[in-house]
Amino acid sequence: MSGNTDSGGTSLCSVDYEIFGHVQGVCFRMYTEREANRLGLVGWVKNTNKGTVVGQVQGPRHLVHEMKVWLSKEGSPGCRIARAVFKNEKEIPHLEISGFGTRF
Repeated sequence: MSGNTDSGGTSLCSVDYEIFGHVQGVCFRMYTEREANRLGLVGWVKNTNKGTVVGQVQGPRHLVHEMKVWLSKEGSPGCRIARAVFKNEKEIPHLEISGFGTRF
């Protein structure tokens, strides 16, 4: 992939996220990885020591938006999302990460 567009001519973007609520111990990271892979996005997800989940997602802007909705409203079965914070959203010239994975 070259330039800052995917094959559909959509700009690529990157966004950092932090999810608050009951999001640990409910397979939130596994479901996040599954959803990102379903959408064809790249990035990572990780639990924090303060009980939140953080990460980054990159890909076509419209699919990143779809992932943001999923992270803020759906998540894994059994989770209770109190709020989702998205920051550092920016257009990127190319994907900076390969694949989507869980960090520890």
